Amino acid sequence: MDHFTYRGGRLHAEDVPLEEIARAVGTPAYVYSTATLERHYRVFAEALAGLPHLIAYALKANSNQAVIATLARLGAGADVVSGGELARALAAGVAPQKIVFSGVGKTAEEMRAGLAAGIRHFNVESVPELEALDGVAQAMGRVAKICFRVNPDVDAETHEKIATGKAETKFGVPIGDAPALYARAAAMAGVEPVGIDVHIGSQLTGLHPFESAFAKVAALTASLRAAGHAISRLDLGGGLGIPYRASNAAPPLPFDYGAVIRRTVGHLGCEIEIEPGRLIAGNAGVLLASVIYRKRGADRDFVILDAAMNDLVRPAMYDAWHEIVPLQEPAPGAAIAPADVVGPVCETGDIFAKARDLPPLGAGDRVAFRSAGAYGAVMASEYNSRPLVPEVMVSGGEFAVIRARPTLEEMIGRDTLPPWIEPARA
Repeated sequence: MDHFTYRGGRLHAEDVPLEEIARAVGTPAYVYSTATLERHYRVFAEALAGLPHLIAYALKANSNQAVIATLARLGAGADVVSGGELARALAAGVAPQKIVFSGVGKTAEEMRAGLAAGIRHFNVESVPELEALDGVAQAMGRVAKICFRVNPDVDAETHEKIATGKAETKFGVPIGDAPALYARAAAMAGVEPVGIDVHIGSQLTGLHPFESAFAKVAALTASLRAAGHAISRLDLGGGLGIPYRASNAAPPLPFDYGAVIRRTVGHLGCEIEIEPGRLIAGNAGVLLASVIYRKRGADRDFVILDAAMNDLVRPAMYDAWHEIVPLQEPAPGAAIAPADVVGPVCETGDIFAKARDLPPLGAGDRVAFRSAGAYGAVMASEYNSRPLVPEVMVSGGEFAVIRARPTLEEMIGRDTLPPWIEPARA
């Protein structure tokens, strides 16, 4: 569910017409709904009600300060994968004891930052990382709480670029190696194993992969406890998908996901941690764009937008589908015809949709890409020297710019000339 609906023929974000935002800040622009973010957090909380749990929002989905702060006010923690995300979480008001540090390539500097902040724990993904963290923690006079991220070799049945639970991926340690690794960590002075972490992928549209992975974690928990390890936390990752395409079967609901957790690991008495990102932020945002031209090709029409692959890379990177809708609701019976929706970037791959059935769209018309709140602005770039897209947040009948579009001067001004190049003179 989201809060982007047509009212009186105009697409709204909560109580604000999106056309009003487009006029105020220009396009392309991202727009987020506070009510949708809050609702999605609460449905996860309801799904885990009665279980000791932490919902650690995955910042990689959308790391704008306003988004993080909105969720932190509701009690959310944060799953971070870099020193930059750690700094963002702290700056937005996430309590350090609710921050989990994941990722396969943590540097010593990032480890020191996490330890200095007093974060909840690190998810360790390799022996070299374990040894490095032990050394850093001892040098600081600290003890780092850790969970090993185990790789259960479970097929997440999702896009290959966002599947993380198979043996051939870079993530985690083989689950069969876990007993020896926990024994090794228990003998170290700078780390303290407290739980198990697993994350098998993103945009999962079925529950079976979760059930398989969590059952393996339950068995490992029993085995490690029998060996004397105090396993009190289970970090089950995120990955629950969202309905990008209305014609596809709807992914499972958080309530059903919670039922799987209860059924597989709920009896173990562990605190459950989950790390949703996409399901919280995805349908809470749209990308606004304007039509520059409509062009007739040899055998098709092209709708050329002012948004491009540098603003929303998912279609180019993952062949992802985003519903594209006009801000002005089409009249009943409006002609529908196929067109390729493309951006102005000088890449053949700058395509949002091929042969998409659309109502009539011409120069100056505006559209919204639905379900763009996750992995949209965070993955944007300045390719072709296109300034980053502004971000706007709506709450009820109000809206505010939460990241401004940089000017060309600001963008270019970040570059500096080396001393052997004299500045050009007019």
